Amino acid sequence: MRLSGKVVLVTGSATGIGRAIATRCAAEGARVVIHGLEADLVAETVAALGAAVAVGHVEDLTAEGCPGALVSLAIASFGRLDGLVNNAAVITTGDIRSTDAASFNRTLAVNTLAPLQLIQAALPHLAATRGSVLNIGSVNAYCGEPNLLPYSISKGGLMTLTRNLGDVLFREEGVRVNQINPGWVLTENEMLRKRSHGLADDWPASLPKEFCPAGRLIKPEEIAAAAVYWLADECGPMSGQVVDLEQHPFIGRNPPKNILTVPPPPRS
Repeated sequence: MRLSGKVVLVTGSATGIGRAIATRCAAEGARVVIHGLEADLVAETVAALGAAVAVGHVEDLTAEGCPGALVSLAIASFGRLDGLVNNAAVITTGDIRSTDAASFNRTLAVNTLAPLQLIQAALPHLAATRGSVLNIGSVNAYCGEPNLLPYSISKGGLMTLTRNLGDVLFREEGVRVNQINPGWVLTENEMLRKRSHGLADDWPASLPKEFCPAGRLIKPEEIAAAAVYWLADECGPMSGQVVDLEQHPFIGRNPPKNILTVPPPPRS
């Protein structure tokens, strides 16, 4: 198993991509710290993985002391920390006219500042194990959609953090820092968002192939499969890398002409 003996902390791991990553890590031999905001979902995830493999913590990442509490829980429960996955995020809508300071600051606090604080808290333990940080970003980091301005800025900042620390921390501490940028992933929260927009539950079946050439959206488990590589020793000395996980080339794509009249869908 690729993560045998390792301990991995995954934020936002009671649902969606985070839960898929934590589940895959456990299947690869790791013990995991599950984090989320909903006590019932955290408990459900821990129960599904088993008490010998998983432990849970319910708290807002922006709460005072939360990053340190999560790291301390990993050490107290399993004695070490080998991997940190900064997955938790808020998807805040807003454009140049509607974005207000409060929502913008909240988005930056969760999506950009909290990962930095978690890395700070985890660093002594990750240095001891020559561990790995994996940041979960978004293809929106490169520009983003007009109504995802605060979210896109926060993910752009996260990408800069990855590039910066991926260089510094590997040279100074032996800790790798990398990032994957998912495209449009079909999570349960994405289904709930589309339902709130008035779409029928079968909307994924009618998406144009310009948005999903495979005829379907990406599954959380497919992101999790890629995540394991960056947490495992097999990725060797690679650090400071950002990998886009989308069905088509996101940067420099030359889309069919008919896509130009179709508004792009929100991406997670």
